Amino acid sequence: MIAAMMMLAVCASAQSDKSPVNAYFTTSEMPDMLKWCPAPPDTIGAAFAFDIMQYMWGKEMRNDKERAAIAIRDAVYGLDCIIREFSEPFGLQISKEETPEIYKVLREGTATCDSICTIPKKYYMRKRPFMRFNEPTLYPEDEPHLRKNGSYPSGHTLLGWSSALLLSEINPDRADTLLARGYMYGDSRLIVGAHWQSDVNAARLAASAAYARLHTSERFLEQMRRARQEFRVKKGLATIVEMKAYQKEQKKRAKAK
Repeated sequence: MIAAMMMLAVCASAQSDKSPVNAYFTTSEMPDMLKWCPAPPDTIGAAFAFDIMQYMWGKEMRNDKERAAIAIRDAVYGLDCIIREFSEPFGLQISKEETPEIYKVLREGTATCDSICTIPKKYYMRKRPFMRFNEPTLYPEDEPHLRKNGSYPSGHTLLGWSSALLLSEINPDRADTLLARGYMYGDSRLIVGAHWQSDVNAARLAASAAYARLHTSERFLEQMRRARQEFRVKKGLATIVEMKAYQKEQKKRAKAK
């Protein structure tokens, strides 16, 4: 647990990129979840009973110290922690300096996907499980913010699942591992106690819808092409022609800066 808290502190202080994000679409241009995604379950039906059962499951999982430590790390929202957690399953260390094309599409792509949850969070303002049961989460530092932020859908889950989808497109050979980690990222929200199962389920669906929308952006498609090219170069898979094309593009972009 101490190691987990040390990692938490590192992640919390690692949100160093404060530059503006050039999203591919505005919130209003993204699919409106209020028009196609079901509302969160009421408090008297079977769906909410299942939410409660899963909340209890999450509390039981805290007894697994290793899994609890992962859930605590996942509680820190931000791209730097996504990079820290997903680089290993991706098969390549991601960084702004060493993999600028991958970093760029991951940052701008996930930020665009994230905006799909803005409207439903404000509209439903669903009370979170730790608030309903008046119990602490595994990450108490975030509780004051969470009390003012709607629970449905889960923003963390949306970030984790959209990251897994995006990185799987760059390295499809690692898709199974990446998707497994992305799914685990959502489950971490149950273990921490910050979300209901239905929040997590809706976020996975929302991330998939948002990611589909990204593919209608020519700018996104071009950046994904550059990211895949960079991946092949960094992994030693690129042909001589691909290598020269990559180097030429990097020199051109360096001059443009």
